[in-house]
Amino acid sequence: MTEKFKILGKFIKDLSSETPDVETYLFVKDRIGKYQLSIDITSQPMKNKMIEVDTTFKFEDKEQSKKKSHFEIIYSTIIKVNEEVTDKKELEKIILCDVPIKIYPALEKALLDLLHNSGYRGIKFEKKVDFETLYKQRFN
Repeated sequence: MTEKFKILGKFIKDLSSETPDVETYLFVKDRIGKYQLSIDITSQPMKNKMIEVDTTFKFEDKEQSKKKSHFEIIYSTIIKVNEEVTDKKELEKIILCDVPIKIYPALEKALLDLLHNSGYRGIKFEKKVDFETLYKQRFN
């Protein structure tokens, strides 16, 4: 079976780590285990069956707290879709599932590097993001 798309390039489009002050840093250091990862995927068509796919990871405290840090990365992937892919559902699966699966190791490492370089060394993600399951859940 041939690949339905080819990755032409990938890069960090935007990277953000915000901790307003030392008090917030110390507060967050104790509660960073409660932070949650949220994911957003958008796409922008380009010429010649190329698509820019932006995968955004936000690592944030969902609870209402005055002291918070904010971590966000937008990872951009440029793909070229094979000519035989014409079905809209197939294209949607490529953008929302197949591309994120391929780039996930690099994206996870970039986010962990951001967290570690921001002073939160002990962080690691116990569970890997299952894009296949997330994609299927969209239809239920």
